[in-house]
Amino acid sequence: MNLDAMRLFALSESRTLGEKIGAALSIPLALHEERDFEDGEHKTRPLESVRGCDVFVIQSLYSEPGKSVNDKLCRLLFFIGALKDASARSVTAVLPYLGYARKDRKTKSRDPVTTRYMAQLLEAVGMDRVLTLDVHNLAAFQNAFRCPTDHLEAKELFVEHFAARFADADVVVVSPDVGGVKRAELFREALSQRLSKPAGSAFMEKQRSAGVVSGEALVGDVKGKAAIIIDDMISTGGTILRTAHACRRQGAHSIHAAASHGIFVGKAGQVVADPVLDSLVVTNTLPPFRLDPELVRSRLTVLDIAPLFADAIRHIHISGSSVEFL
Repeated sequence: MNLDAMRLFALSESRTLGEKIGAALSIPLALHEERDFEDGEHKTRPLESVRGCDVFVIQSLYSEPGKSVNDKLCRLLFFIGALKDASARSVTAVLPYLGYARKDRKTKSRDPVTTRYMAQLLEAVGMDRVLTLDVHNLAAFQNAFRCPTDHLEAKELFVEHFAARFADADVVVVSPDVGGVKRAELFREALSQRLSKPAGSAFMEKQRSAGVVSGEALVGDVKGKAAIIIDDMISTGGTILRTAHACRRQGAHSIHAAASHGIFVGKAGQVVADPVLDSLVVTNTLPPFRLDPELVRSRLTVLDIAPLFADAIRHIHISGSSVEFL
């Protein structure tokens, strides 16, 4: 790999993950400046030449104290623009967690479609490619962008994690709603192959109207089995918790949950601590900073996605494609 023609940047509080991705690639993070002005404005610029380089910018788009998702998005947009003005050959936005991806279609009159607006903003400043992990709606994501997109999955990480634990157990994979059935089925197929035995499947009834969730039916056999609830994200944790309790009522032997993105807002700490869950697994697309550190140590397993992103970046830089990861 020609390192002279590649630059890897990590903005804001994505630096820890960026350093892990850089270590997996055996390259250091490139230097940049993020400066805040007294009136709340800011500037971000590279501190080394990017002329003729393939540039990768890591920025997970989530809110945290002192920096909202809007702040981080604005910094990312301005930085991409600065890189293009500095004659970067290509700029890939590496977005481990892609904010504003949940509103991907109109469900009410005059609803926004923020997935499409995000794509338009990023493309407007010259972004050439986007690389992300487990978006809420893959079809909406791929159709929103006109530039090349690469979508990674944490599926194999979860498969290896659970296969090591349940080699001798009967397992059922549970989707917490009908919309996640396809994701759960792909995970179930991969887990079955890894275990060399079939895993069962189930899904939870769920309706949402004006922010109120309803539906109590669990479809599928979980009795006496290890139930693995699989989802793309945990926000308040309410969806995971209601599914876990339904599995318990139906006689599941143990209940485990896995989600690619641990957002953990609101009363999510109570969900993580709830004994109905025997284990909870997320990845490090964003740090679990909203949870009590002791709760994180005792109840949460965080899997590292840095090698996955490093492999994709390597393939994009070498061949212009990461089709192996789709």
